[in-house]
Amino acid sequence: MHLVSIAMYLTSRPLAEATAELWSFLRHYLLHAGLTGVPETLDQTVAYDEAWLRPNLLLSQTCGYPFATSLRGRVRLVATPVYSHPGCNGPLMRSFIIVRENSSLRVLEDLRGTTAAINSPDSNSGSNLFRAAVAPLARNGRFFGRIIETGSHGGSLAAVIEGRAESAAIDCITLENIRRFDPAQVEGIRIIAETPKAPGLPFITSGDASSQTILLLRGALHAAIREPSLAAMRATMGLADSALLSEADYEPLLSLAGDALPPLRP
Repeated sequence: MHLVSIAMYLTSRPLAEATAELWSFLRHYLLHAGLTGVPETLDQTVAYDEAWLRPNLLLSQTCGYPFATSLRGRVRLVATPVYSHPGCNGPLMRSFIIVRENSSLRVLEDLRGTTAAINSPDSNSGSNLFRAAVAPLARNGRFFGRIIETGSHGGSLAAVIEGRAESAAIDCITLENIRRFDPAQVEGIRIIAETPKAPGLPFITSGDASSQTILLLRGALHAAIREPSLAAMRATMGLADSALLSEADYEPLLSLAGDALPPLRP
């Protein structure tokens, strides 16, 4: 049986239900096309990042930076979703740099020497784009005074609101999802800057997947975007389209960890 795990943006019940509806449509499309071993439901037992390298993986979604680094050559790119949220530009997305609403910090320069929260060092939206945004302001390869790791964008938001950090970078899709479905979680924050843009979180399949399987997956996603009965699902997810990027489109993300940029540590 194949494994399907789409868990990167499940920050609320409406999003979880919409994602399940998306998979139900994709499943029926794939079954009708003759693909076997297609699971009835999304897997909720395997950690989202553990699913990426499972040999039976059929479909998952990963962060762009792991796709360009640790997953390179080990998974195959299916498509990149296009979201309609503020901060998205076709298949490109960015993060918003946030501070507490009552903070005296107004511009990026004001963050020098302060504490920044990141969700994970290998997160493109929470760490690497953050680093790229402050790189021009670095002195001797340093900018922040301290870095704390929170494990999630929600954790980084909490760290800023609770005063454990002065700033964080939250990807534009996550931030808009929280604003719509859990607004209390973003009360008391303010955006002071945007990061550079980068390719969004790609859908992937197993590195052993055939080209025919990839074509079927792309066809299913294409059909889901255009199916009239799925309009409410797409609106909930903010899903506007899917784009066919190449692995080369993600290679610029590698430079975000280069020596020319300040590491996110004191």
